Amino acid sequence: MAQGVLVITEQRDNAFRKVSYEAVSEGRRVADELGTDVTAVVLGSGIEGIAGELGKYGADKVLVADDGILSDYTTDAYTNVLAEVIKSREPKVVFLGASVQGKDLAPRLAARLDTGMAMDCVVVKAEDGGVVVTRPMFGGKVLADIELEGDPQIVAVRPNVMSITENAKDGSIEKIDVQAGEVKTTVLETKIEAGDKIELTEADIIVSGGRGTEGKFEVIEELAGLLNAAVGASRTVVDEGWRSHGDQVGQTGKIVSPNLYIACGISGAIQHIAGMSTSKFIVAINKDADAPIFSKADFGIAADLFEVVPAMVQEVKKIQ
Repeated sequence: MAQGVLVITEQRDNAFRKVSYEAVSEGRRVADELGTDVTAVVLGSGIEGIAGELGKYGADKVLVADDGILSDYTTDAYTNVLAEVIKSREPKVVFLGASVQGKDLAPRLAARLDTGMAMDCVVVKAEDGGVVVTRPMFGGKVLADIELEGDPQIVAVRPNVMSITENAKDGSIEKIDVQAGEVKTTVLETKIEAGDKIELTEADIIVSGGRGTEGKFEVIEELAGLLNAAVGASRTVVDEGWRSHGDQVGQTGKIVSPNLYIACGISGAIQHIAGMSTSKFIVAINKDADAPIFSKADFGIAADLFEVVPAMVQEVKKIQ
């Protein structure tokens, strides 16, 4: 009989991604409601030293799959290893982050295990021995409650939504044999943008620019720097070549949920709204008072961003 909560974590360069702590914390909360335990899984190479961190956030046990073939994420290897772990442990619920990696991995695991999966979940409730999740649908226009069929129930949580809560447990470490099976892909090269750029999906504050910036992002970057924020962009900006695709927020970019989202010169197309509608607070700056973005904003300023943003920069400097 399926029981227990299993959390698939994500690490990069032997450091856990923020969403891993969120997933373990949420897994612990749900496990307590279900009266069961939490097992976390770490995959990579040379990662045994970081595994103990997960006990701090509620993991009763940490399974470590440490092998050179897992040093870089490849769909085949990770799916093969995790599918076998899940089959052998028979958890009731599987948590992971709805990151770029998680969005690739979760549906493949669901297909391999012939079970239900929900992506981008913003609420998870224990119910009748399983879970009911809430996730945005139809471009963020509605929030739907989803009841998953099959065991295990795979839940991919939206990054930056779930609270990180310390709830220290034993966190005993168990190394597992790695059976990666047939791997048809190889990572030839990894390119990482230089500098201390803040990852969009993990940022507490995001300052985004749209067509209204006319490609002049210097003032956006200055405000973001003062606020220790990430810089985002609309699809139009990326299509024009003003910013890289990695900065794109929206349905065809990155889904973000910061505490504060400042939209500068962004009209508010539904595809963009779908990517940031779950932000805690939204501030919109647009000289078009009828721009759709204002319908989603908590605070709106109908004015030229090149007048408003520099004024904001000066005010922020005064309080720092």
